[in-house]
Amino acid sequence: MGLGDKIENAAEKAGGKGKEAAGTATDDGSLRTEGQTDQAKGDLKQAGEKVKDAFKKD
Repeated sequence: MGLGDKIENAAEKAGGKGKEAAGTATDDGSLRTEGQTDQAKGDLKQAGEKVKDAFKKD
């Protein structure tokens, strides 16, 4: 996984955590859900990059 990809995925996950916290603080269910979705997308992208890296080693 390239460093740029790691940074992008971490930023997406961190942004999602921020949205989720803001949604919780303001009782905005839509924003909270959007934050959770962003976190899940970041996690999936990281997993996909790890799979690609595993195949590159062979």
